[in-house]
Amino acid sequence: MSDVIVIGIAGGTGSGKTTITRRLIECFGEDVSVIHHDNYYKAHHNMPYEERTKLNYDHPNAFDTDQMIEDLRQLKQGYPIACPVYDYTIHDRTNKTEPVYPRRVIIVEGILIYESRELCDEMDIKIYVDTDADVRILRRIMRDVRDRGRSLESVVNQYLNTVKPMHEQFVEPSKRRADIIIPQGGHNQVALEMVIERVRAHLAK
Repeated sequence: MSDVIVIGIAGGTGSGKTTITRRLIECFGEDVSVIHHDNYYKAHHNMPYEERTKLNYDHPNAFDTDQMIEDLRQLKQGYPIACPVYDYTIHDRTNKTEPVYPRRVIIVEGILIYESRELCDEMDIKIYVDTDADVRILRRIMRDVRDRGRSLESVVNQYLNTVKPMHEQFVEPSKRRADIIIPQGGHNQVALEMVIERVRAHLAK
């Protein structure tokens, strides 16, 4: 599939990556496939639950990025993949997979996707969503408590112990590999329209 365009969407936790991804899907529908870095958290089936809760999930080593790169290459070559499924409530990868089919637009989404130079090399457009830290932590608290069954205390502790320091060590520096930096995430209509027009021009070829 030589006419595939791969778009990376990165940024800190709660920055608005999902909003931008959703807008692109709304605009281009069946032409878009999405793979999320979060689905490629490494499996820890043999580790007790209590130990899994103490792992640093915000470090690059928490992800099986090599498998994600291989899956992305398969999609670019026109082959479907069996994407892993991760369950945040048990802090482990499940035994299920979900099919992802090759499309002309492939979105790669995740906090740490630009930390891997090899993964970056597979992308045509690299977007970094830049949002203030106080907004991001509030969004994360709401998401994790509401959608992932987490307590407020556990979310705050994780943010202070791993999320914030890993953001400063890995996520923020990876911004230099981005082609486009979008302040205020999905609320930045001007930047979003520019990205949409770029994709539209690609699909019109």
